Amino acid sequence: MARISTAVMGLLGAAALASSTLAFAHHQAMEKDGVLTDHHGMTLYTFDKDTSAGKSVCNDQCATNWPPLKAGADDKAEGDWTIIKRDDGASQWVYKGKPLYTYKEDKAGDKTGDGKGGVWHVAKP
Repeated sequence: MARISTAVMGLLGAAALASSTLAFAHHQAMEKDGVLTDHHGMTLYTFDKDTSAGKSVCNDQCATNWPPLKAGADDKAEGDWTIIKRDDGASQWVYKGKPLYTYKEDKAGDKTGDGKGGVWHVAKP
């Protein structure tokens, strides 16, 4: 009995992990080393000046330096993941009420935007 229970628990754990990974994949983000990244391995960031979950205040030159994590027309909000409309009309992913961005100076795996201006922070799950 113990062997069967252990095997069942292992399968359930694997299924839960796969489900979690699929949820991140669905939202164009995944977790790596405790930080959210996009599917290209680019670190995702939050901006302290985004004080309303329904609004990004990073526009124009800010959005050039900190590209928003765009949501596609077929993407759907789910759980902690929501989608907002930006001032430029594009859709952007929001995680736990915080719009998500990459940093133009980063390469995959970099976190050089963390702490910039005291208002940019790596996004954590």
